[in-house]
Amino acid sequence: MTAQTVTTKNNSSIAQNNRNPILRRPGRRKKIPVLPYLLILPEIIKMLLGLLFIAPLLIGILFSFQSEQELGTYPLHLLSNAPTLQNYLEVIKAVPLFSYLLNSGIVCLVSIATQIVIACLAAYGFVFFEFPLKKLLFSLVLMTTMIPGEVVVITNYTTIQSLHLTNTYAGLVVTSLISGTSIFLMRQFFMTIPKDYKEAAVLDGCGEMRFLFHIILPMSKPTISSMAVYLFVQIYNQFFWPLLVTNTEKMRTIQIGISMLVTGDVVNYGHILAGAVIAIIPAMMIYIIGQDYMIRGMTSGGVKG
Repeated sequence: MTAQTVTTKNNSSIAQNNRNPILRRPGRRKKIPVLPYLLILPEIIKMLLGLLFIAPLLIGILFSFQSEQELGTYPLHLLSNAPTLQNYLEVIKAVPLFSYLLNSGIVCLVSIATQIVIACLAAYGFVFFEFPLKKLLFSLVLMTTMIPGEVVVITNYTTIQSLHLTNTYAGLVVTSLISGTSIFLMRQFFMTIPKDYKEAAVLDGCGEMRFLFHIILPMSKPTISSMAVYLFVQIYNQFFWPLLVTNTEKMRTIQIGISMLVTGDVVNYGHILAGAVIAIIPAMMIYIIGQDYMIRGMTSGGVKG
């Protein structure tokens, strides 16, 4: 055997030992990349926070499919051995939930449509017109957003009562027809639109209303849609004001209707959870449909003075 052959075999043995993880020298470990884990850490935290916020809703939905006997056992089980729609059927028979949903839908539709129209017209005036005391007037509009609703609820109620508008749709919607927040949001978006658009439109013979409805409003769809979703959730969840101005079953909204499920000393949690799930469905559908517009609307406008 020649020296060259021995050297070749020794080199081959050393290469095999280096490839074998067991025969490697201790202390030379492969570095684990940390950066990818750091990059996905915020997403993991977001998912955990999302699960934390949605957990009560999911638990309530699961409990709504359990019978009264299962809800009375201890400890409670998330999953029912025999899921049932008994709670939903009994709630629909006990109270006219669909009539309450219709009332809430009418109140939301009228309030949102009126508030958006007023907000667009007011914002257009603040941005594209020059008139005395404009900044002062806009400051007064902003000040209305800082007044808690509870401060003016008594004066609003006495006014509605004196006008004989209790137990009417007009009494339900009158406090939601105008909002300083809506005017502020639309004004901030209109300020991102270059003034050159209006100058070019005026040169082409375009009037004020035509410029607003044919040029400005089509550009404002994301902002209007996001504001509509926000207003729907806000108005749909109103409880105190409808409770004050309605005392008949015919005019109750869905939030008041659910509270009617709690009667006497005995509380049927299955009925309450089933009613709550039915009430949540419209709001969830509106949010799912309008979430893309809502995100685009929140990111489309900036805060300008």
